[in-house]
Amino acid sequence: MKRKLEFWFKTYFGFSRKETVGFLLVVPLLFLLSFLPAFIRWVKDQRESDRYAEYLQAADSLEKAGFLVVSSPLPGFNPQDTVKKDFKTSQIERINRIPFSEADSITLQIVPGIGPATAGRIIKYRENLGGFVAKTQLMEVYGMKAETAEEVWEYFEFDPGIRTKIPINQAEAADLSKHPYISYSEAKVIVAYRNQHGDFQNAEDLLKIRIFKKEWVDKIAPYLNFD
Repeated sequence: MKRKLEFWFKTYFGFSRKETVGFLLVVPLLFLLSFLPAFIRWVKDQRESDRYAEYLQAADSLEKAGFLVVSSPLPGFNPQDTVKKDFKTSQIERINRIPFSEADSITLQIVPGIGPATAGRIIKYRENLGGFVAKTQLMEVYGMKAETAEEVWEYFEFDPGIRTKIPINQAEAADLSKHPYISYSEAKVIVAYRNQHGDFQNAEDLLKIRIFKKEWVDKIAPYLNFD
């Protein structure tokens, strides 16, 4: 067996006889060393577990004898040390949850998964939109993930409201198309119809433009000013 190994290592790796012997001695040692930390942790856990079992047995015996145990004689072992603390819950408890409309690109970065670029996109989209009326609108931000959007509402209060509205009877196509919900082509049709038929009185007037669906009109209606 030894000769076969020497021949194999010499043929495929070019090892000399001494190099082959050294390799065969080192590999098992490295293999054992790789498992040593895990074995040490296991031994330590077993020892602590045995100590705690002894403590419980001693405490039980004292209680049966009529004594009241008020503190552990083994302060080095705390069962709560094995409980994983919820870091996010602790963090949320420490911060002041401000309205989402007041959040800026700095404060938004408190949310896990949101960096400077994403925070900037959220603020820009909110401003271009004019304000959020539904939580689901956050998913319209480019690159936003569902789990990250849910996290936002754990750190910030959702306060729906429109801060900026579009003066639909005065705005030109270029201005209308700046809104995320209105394309330039749609804006041109709106302006052309207004020029031909007069000012819009309400959102229902937009439905007179037969190419527009009611779902789309209902979507943009909160952001339009008809004065």
